[in-house]
Amino acid sequence: MEKKRPFILVCNDDGITAPGIRNLISIANELGDVAVVAPDSPQSGMGHAITINSTLRCDPIIIEENAPQQEYSCSGTPVDCVKLAINAILDRKPDMIISGINHGSNSSINVIYSGTMSAAVEGALEGIPSIGFSLLDYSWEADFKPARDHIKKICEMVLEKGLPDGVCLNVNIPKASPEKYRGIKVCRQARANWEEEIDVRKDPRGRKYYWLTGTFVNYDYGEDTDEWALANNYISIVPVGIDLTAGSYLPAMNEWDFGM
Repeated sequence: MEKKRPFILVCNDDGITAPGIRNLISIANELGDVAVVAPDSPQSGMGHAITINSTLRCDPIIIEENAPQQEYSCSGTPVDCVKLAINAILDRKPDMIISGINHGSNSSINVIYSGTMSAAVEGALEGIPSIGFSLLDYSWEADFKPARDHIKKICEMVLEKGLPDGVCLNVNIPKASPEKYRGIKVCRQARANWEEEIDVRKDPRGRKYYWLTGTFVNYDYGEDTDEWALANNYISIVPVGIDLTAGSYLPAMNEWDFGM
């Protein structure tokens, strides 16, 4: 009896026509039956935002003639895309959700802001094994080919072994030629942050406006982090959980006297 092909949902935050997602769709088609629900325009930095104060549009679209996947272009955020796909558009629940390939890093603290990773986190909330992929190259002309076989292998491993409830994977890939990749490392998230800089300007009418900039600073020198792995040409994989409880602080807080 022929084994049923897995059903894979592909999403991103750079928009449905971005080269990163087109490459990820191509890889997904080698692994299973594919549906694409992705934003109709860039949604970078949207985090886990959802649309609640306006209507959403999600329309079928053909980007590649005679392509095997079904595709929908959505007016909302990456999380909107996953919610609509699962609850309104697809006729069956995906076996896996893959998001990306993001143009640029989503390592360390960037996971908090990332629309790419929020699509994967939403998948984990739904109990679906999910992965977010990012390449450390912000260029629209980024070369995704060197990472192709590694991305496919990671997807195959997740399809085979699954993931625990409430856990997804954050995969970041260094910008390097294939021969320079040193392997894949399972890591923890580095302790880093953005040192914010607010550029204050004035428009032609004299009104102030603000441009958010900043510098990424890594405070973590451990050799078991995603930042270390990427700096040393490893592909990093960080298991990400949806439970944000600071469990290590619970015993101390339980000693507080709330006067009740």
